[in-house]
Amino acid sequence: MTNRKIQYWVIPPKADAEFVANMEEVLDVYSRPYDASRPVLCMDEQPVQLLKETRVPIAATKDHPKRVDYEYERAGTASIFMFAEPLAGWREATARPQRCKSDWGLEMAAQLDGRFADCQKVTLVSDNLNTHTKGAFYEVFPPEQARAYVRRIEFVYTPKHGSWLNIAENELSCLTSQCLKDRRIGELSQLQEEIGAWSEDVTSTQRGVSWQMQIDDARCKLTTIYPRILV
Repeated sequence: MTNRKIQYWVIPPKADAEFVANMEEVLDVYSRPYDASRPVLCMDEQPVQLLKETRVPIAATKDHPKRVDYEYERAGTASIFMFAEPLAGWREATARPQRCKSDWGLEMAAQLDGRFADCQKVTLVSDNLNTHTKGAFYEVFPPEQARAYVRRIEFVYTPKHGSWLNIAENELSCLTSQCLKDRRIGELSQLQEEIGAWSEDVTSTQRGVSWQMQIDDARCKLTTIYPRILV
């Protein structure tokens, strides 16, 4: 009996008009020229497990690498929020104890009041998670303030099973492999410090993201997901 490995992959749907409509909207946004007054902001988030060491690691020497005990202590979870402005080559990662609507609303408000304070409108690309909604602002701010935030956002959602269209997801993947892989971080404050340092370093050393796929490319290369029109 042959033991075959399973490869996990994002399998696109076939002949799905809703997928196509949302995909083309995202691609249309990515084709816009850079406009500092109306930037394109991508965001994504992911949970992480906080793990504490139960024994003090042995420092690395010229004869052996750093040694860490197999045993560890679970210290709860946290959620990483990734924000990326592709054409500006900027990204920022933050972390909170959880990923509720209120957390998302507070994180988005921090962006609108911080880096994007002078922008009348921000185009936000994100997945259609039930926390990424206009209502999230109303859970943490008075109605007048919440409405002011909502007016400044153009919501553009990636299609279901189309998270690969979100540039922030790619940034999260890089963060995981470059900063968090094979490491144990037991405190939220340490996690915030580490991902903050990663954000600053990558932003200072990398240029903007050059997204290559256009709508015409999708219509040629992804024909199976477009409904067949019978005339």
